[in-house]
Amino acid sequence: MKKVFNKIRRKKEEPQQGGRITNDTLAEHRARILAGGRRFKYPVQYQRHKLVFNAIIIGVATVLLLVLVTWWQLYIVQNTSDFMYRVTRVVPVPIASIEGEQVRYSDYLMKYRGAMHYLVEKERVNLATEDGQRQSDFVKNESMDDAIADAYAAKLARENGVTVSDVEVEELLKKQLADGDVSEESYSATINDFYGWSMEEYRDILKAKILRQKVAFAIDRSAEDLSKSVGDRIEGGATDLQAVADAINGDDEPQVAYAALGWLPRNNQDDGLTAAAADLEDGQISAAIRSTNGAGYYYVKLIDSNDTQVNYEYIQIPLTQFDQALADAEESADAVVRYIELPEVAMQPQQQQ
Repeated sequence: MKKVFNKIRRKKEEPQQGGRITNDTLAEHRARILAGGRRFKYPVQYQRHKLVFNAIIIGVATVLLLVLVTWWQLYIVQNTSDFMYRVTRVVPVPIASIEGEQVRYSDYLMKYRGAMHYLVEKERVNLATEDGQRQSDFVKNESMDDAIADAYAAKLARENGVTVSDVEVEELLKKQLADGDVSEESYSATINDFYGWSMEEYRDILKAKILRQKVAFAIDRSAEDLSKSVGDRIEGGATDLQAVADAINGDDEPQVAYAALGWLPRNNQDDGLTAAAADLEDGQISAAIRSTNGAGYYYVKLIDSNDTQVNYEYIQIPLTQFDQALADAEESADAVVRYIELPEVAMQPQQQQ
């Protein structure tokens, strides 16, 4: 009984938890409330860290899966769809390399898709047939070679300080619009209809074209020397272009070419030669003209002209160094590496008329 009595007495002496809060018991009450809440706080903290960790794992796994699928679609399946083309425009993945210079997959797809758009829409090539597949394989190889050549030109351009500005691109575009006497909107519609390209993509094509031309002129010292030799003879009084060409060539393999084309319309599209001839007097010979297609230097002599036609002859000094350097790189076992395997085509497919 004594033990029961003492227990009841101690219980009465203990302060009640739900008792009145005073200044003396405030700190004790606060500590008791906080201690009771910790059992709810720590489990939530633990769950939050776990959720963040799981989210990171899922995110990384998703990215890796997307990279794997993209790699499989581009390098194994060789998907040429519009979606994969847009992906390669954003992500600069390579399709090949030449002397360490990466060839962008998007450049290859842009050339391939443009050529195939023309064949399918304009030539009505059926890709489901054996001949259609053969033409597609041919275009793939041609587009790959062209993309590699552009990348090689970009490499040589950096090494030789050659650049192409947006102004040069716009000037060439304006010249094409003036030659065709069309607006940019009409020209854009035509480009899209024939090749499926936007004007932005067509400007990229023009920029690569100009760069390759400028590089070809910059690195070809022998053609530059031959041009000066021809120019010196003309300045010295020579007027017979065929005789000048024969004297330069001698008995060796021809280094310059002579041609007389007869009467041509004044608006003839031949990279500026007819336009240059039309500005001359009869019998006058032009200074060296750099062709806009990278074919070399030209000296043009006007023979005769009227209101609608011109008759002229010319000497051409071809550019050979770029093509030779590219061919040497192609023959090297280590210089050119292709990351996809393209089907071989024995001969160029016969184009439909």
